[in-house]
Amino acid sequence: MRTLYLDAFSGISGDMFLGAMIDLGISEERLTSELAKLRLEEYDLQIRRQQKFNIKGVKFDVILRTHSHGRNFSQIRALINESTLSDWVKENAIETFARVARAEGKAHGMPPDEVHFHEVGAVDSIMDIVGASIAIDLLDRPRVQSSMVVEGTGWVHCAHGRFPVPTMATLSILGERGVAVSQCDEPHELVTPTGAAILAQFAESFGPMNQLVASKIGYGLGTRDHKSRPNVLRAVIGEASAQSAESRWDTDTIGVVECNLDDQSPEILGYTFELALREGALDVFHSPIQMKKQRLGTLFTILCELPDSERFARLILRETSAFGVRTYESKRFKLRRSQDTVETPYGPVAVKIGRLEDKVIKVSPEYEACKTLAQQTGVSIQEIFKAVAAATANPTQNDSPSDST
Repeated sequence: MRTLYLDAFSGISGDMFLGAMIDLGISEERLTSELAKLRLEEYDLQIRRQQKFNIKGVKFDVILRTHSHGRNFSQIRALINESTLSDWVKENAIETFARVARAEGKAHGMPPDEVHFHEVGAVDSIMDIVGASIAIDLLDRPRVQSSMVVEGTGWVHCAHGRFPVPTMATLSILGERGVAVSQCDEPHELVTPTGAAILAQFAESFGPMNQLVASKIGYGLGTRDHKSRPNVLRAVIGEASAQSAESRWDTDTIGVVECNLDDQSPEILGYTFELALREGALDVFHSPIQMKKQRLGTLFTILCELPDSERFARLILRETSAFGVRTYESKRFKLRRSQDTVETPYGPVAVKIGRLEDKVIKVSPEYEACKTLAQQTGVSIQEIFKAVAAATANPTQNDSPSDST
């Protein structure tokens, strides 16, 4: 299977990723013309072939013509959606930004849509994140794997002040995906929030190369000159042999926060349910149970990112009649997921694809896409769902739905 392996032994940033992609062979002209579809005019791209520690690679830089004031997530999402980029590129670029928005929202206690980006909302970071989706698309969407993530030490200065490395955003983004981080003695930030978001969005697994036959190697050059290692990202494109297919799960570890209730009004329970979702819970549900002395009760459960367990325990204690809650870690096994678009007689519909050991076993239409299409065409949403089912009638094939038409 065609595989892109990111060897992040010296960290990763958005510009290093794009430099490595260009060194692998994607067309500079295609990348530039695709980025121009965002219709941002206050930048120039500078692409140079240079050396770091005697390693030849590509240095990718976005040169701003004017000062960039940053944007919030809603503005960035609208900017991408209003462009003429492909649906696949749009969806992945927006979800990459959403990862950063969720991380910043947690740090500052606000909903993701309201987060105002400074560094990451600037034009250069928009170019890096959207450019990453474009680059992987230009490589014909290979499977992406990464080495273990190595971060430096020290401090960084950003719009919110002086913070230790790894930054809050980087830790939160990688923690949400269940990605482990190790530090080395290099006294600099090696993994930027943009680089972390690219890894979290596209990398399916993290670890050493496994049965990969390299066909080409590219190097993306960073800005600093490190003492202990070259400031480069190595990218390897090649074919993974069949022996490396033994485990194709996505896995992560989440927090489970729950309590038993037997004296709670449904209205308060419903309010707490909605509040937990607004606060960023992965899922919330309640189930009828029978408690001691044959009392009927309710098991109230919140699934959340592991670092948020204590915060949601506090929410339950504050908002419900519970005197105590239980928390524990739960490992999840998930289908490898990707997004695509299928054509129906009524128009294109975004779908979520689930793979197990390289086989497509589930194709699920995105509800919002079906709802929008139903409203635009006047066709019932049931008919839209049926049309998607007909267009993806053979989900056990190896190829994605759009590749099979």
